[in-house]
Amino acid sequence: MICPHCEKNLLRKERPRNTCSRCKRAYALDPKTNSLQLSDLRVRRVLAKVTRDGSIAVAPDQLWYALSRKRLKEGTYAPGCAGTSLFVGLVAGVLAVFVEAVFLAVLCGVLLLVSAGIASARAAGAGRGIPVMSRAAFRSEALAPWRRVYGALPPGVLDDDRPLPSPGGTRPLSGAPPRAVLLCPDRSVLAFLAADGLPGRYGIALAEDLRTVHALPTRGPVIVLHDADAHGELLAGRVRESLDRRTVIDAGLPLRSVRGLDRAVPYRDRGGRPDRATMARLAALGGHSARDLEWLGKGWRFPLIGMPPARLLAVVSRVCEQLTRDADPERRRAASVGFMTWPGPDGPGGR
Repeated sequence: MICPHCEKNLLRKERPRNTCSRCKRAYALDPKTNSLQLSDLRVRRVLAKVTRDGSIAVAPDQLWYALSRKRLKEGTYAPGCAGTSLFVGLVAGVLAVFVEAVFLAVLCGVLLLVSAGIASARAAGAGRGIPVMSRAAFRSEALAPWRRVYGALPPGVLDDDRPLPSPGGTRPLSGAPPRAVLLCPDRSVLAFLAADGLPGRYGIALAEDLRTVHALPTRGPVIVLHDADAHGELLAGRVRESLDRRTVIDAGLPLRSVRGLDRAVPYRDRGGRPDRATMARLAALGGHSARDLEWLGKGWRFPLIGMPPARLLAVVSRVCEQLTRDADPERRRAASVGFMTWPGPDGPGGR
């Protein structure tokens, strides 16, 4: 491992108790002692990418996904066991031939069967998409040590434990109610959008659940943001049923589109499969192929936190801009005469 302070290459014995023996400084993460094999330098490299060199802040769960992405794609089922079983089995088989020991021949057969079984399971997708370190564990196993060593979260990672902006802080004019509501069950995503100032910029209140939406002092439209999973596919419909005649805009991840993207990596939680009632309701809605329903029924999902943060921010901002512009007569008039547009190559001053 390379020390994040003096950049010396350290053997395991040269970094006792997460301390460099060369510069005597402590570091937070050792790849040999955490399931994601994280180091301080790797965290910094990935952060520089997802924050666009610090131009935006990201939530802890967005960082977790970026660091877990490769392992989610590769799978976690018995890594290395198939090769070990195969090697030991072959050695036992060779020895059995020379020493004519029956027990070695039996051991060889058993280990070869174990190796073949593991290889078949991995080829069938067993363990794929299951995080080796859960979202919750990432906070205790990676972020907590980082705080202890450096006194704060990694630069560019926001604290999503802080309260979300109150409805009063999102009002475009003093005393006026929010123009709209953005509902998202994932608090990390709401914290990310709030940190960018999106609520105040567009006069939109944030809500984690329907109860909060009902309590807000507005009858404006509701933007629904959700993962591409079984529960997310049903969320917009549930909101429409609960809010009667209010405008509801489904701005969540579209399952069919996301499944076709090569770089989109889904994941599934252990024990996180939707129940039969959820799947029955999803099937009754129609619009999903048998293959999609089977996939969703196994608990697979494309999460919002998996979208590139800058891309997620741009998409949500575009929806909010369009919605608030359409809802505001003054902004509609300004847009109609070009005050809300940016000149392109053929605009004013162009050729």
